[in-house]
Amino acid sequence: MKKTMMGNYAASWGAQLSRVQVIAAYPITPQTLIVEKLSDIVADGELKAKFIKVESEHSAMAACIGASSTGARAYTATSAQGLALMHEMLHWAGLARLPIVMANVNRAMAPGWSIWADQNDSLSQRDTGWMSIFSSSAQDILDSTIISYKVSEKVLLPTLISFDAFFLSHTVEVVDMPEQELVDKFLPPYKPEYKMDVNDPRSFGALTDEQYYYEFRYKMQEAMDQAIDVIKETCREYEEITGRHYDLIHAYRCEDADMIMVTSGTIAETTNVTVDTLREEGHKVGNLQIRYIRPYPKKDILAAIGGAKKLAVIDRNISPGYSGIFSQELKSALYNEIDIPVRSYIAGLGGRDVKIEDIKDIAYNALEHDEPNDLIWKGVKK
Repeated sequence: MKKTMMGNYAASWGAQLSRVQVIAAYPITPQTLIVEKLSDIVADGELKAKFIKVESEHSAMAACIGASSTGARAYTATSAQGLALMHEMLHWAGLARLPIVMANVNRAMAPGWSIWADQNDSLSQRDTGWMSIFSSSAQDILDSTIISYKVSEKVLLPTLISFDAFFLSHTVEVVDMPEQELVDKFLPPYKPEYKMDVNDPRSFGALTDEQYYYEFRYKMQEAMDQAIDVIKETCREYEEITGRHYDLIHAYRCEDADMIMVTSGTIAETTNVTVDTLREEGHKVGNLQIRYIRPYPKKDILAAIGGAKKLAVIDRNISPGYSGIFSQELKSALYNEIDIPVRSYIAGLGGRDVKIEDIKDIAYNALEHDEPNDLIWKGVKK
C-alpha cells in the first residue's frame, strides 16, 4: 500500500507496524510530529500500546529503559538538545543491552539556537553502545524502524535512527507500507530470555567492580561485531518480502570509479544525482553512502572503494578542533589497509542547503587535487 507522508510520519508508521508496546513522548521541534502521530494512532485504537507523556527527554529514555527491562517493545523520538539531555540514560540502555529503537531528527546543537539540520547531535552519542543509522528517505525511515527492532532484539543492543530535519522530517514522499500481516511474520513478538518479572525475581544493573565490568564492555563489543552479519541477514530477509534492498552502506556507481564521494543522510541522495551528471561529463565518479556508523562497516567500505584513486568525504557535522566525523572514521578504517588520499569537506551545517552545484564544486576540487587534506569548508561566509 502506497501513501504520501512526511519523514516524521514514516517513523510513526514504522513504530506502529512494529507493534511497539510502550511509547515515551516528549515534544521537541522538529521531532514533535512523530509522537503526535503516535498519540493519534494509540487514541484511535489502531495500536495497542501504553503512551506515556513525560516531563523531559531524560525521563522519556528512563521510561523506555523500564519498559524494555520488563520485555516490552519500547520506542521514543527526539532531536538535538533533547538527545543531549538523554545522554546519561543512553549509556544505561546500551550497557543494559536493551533493544530500544529511537528516532532522532538531526538538528543543530545550540547555541546559536537552531531547529535546522546538522548531524552533531547523534554523532555525539557514538560511544554510548547504540547501533546508529543515518536514513536518507522516508521509505528508509519506515523500513529501518522495522528492521532495527529485529536486529536489536537478536543482538540485544539499542538502535538510533537519525534523519535530517526538514529536508526529510517535513518533506512529503511516496512510501510503500508493507501489510501488517507481512510485518508480523517478519517481526514476531519480543520474548527476552531475561526480564523483570515479579514471578521470577532477578537483579538488573546492580553495582559491579573490576572483576566483571570489563567483561560487560567486552560482550558489548562482541555484540556490535556480531551485529554486522545480523544486519545483513535481516536486510536480506526484509528484501525477500518487500523487494527493497538495504545494507550497512550503499555504493552507487563505485565499481569503476576513479574518485568516490563518501556521504550520509539526504546529502547522499543529492550526490547520487550529481554523480549521474558528472558521469555525463566524462568523470568516473561514484558515491558511497554510509548508513550505519555503529557498528562501523569497515570491511564493506574497503571492498566498495575497490580501485578508486581518491576519496572525498562530505560531512554535515564537525568535531571542533579536528575535522568532519565521517571523515575521521573513514581515515581510521583505511589506516594500514588502503593507501588512498582522503579529502574532507564540511557542508550544510545548521541546515544550510547543499545543492547539486555545491556537490559538483566539491567533486571538481577533489578531482583537481591528488594530495589529502584535513578540512575544506564549502560555502562558508568569511
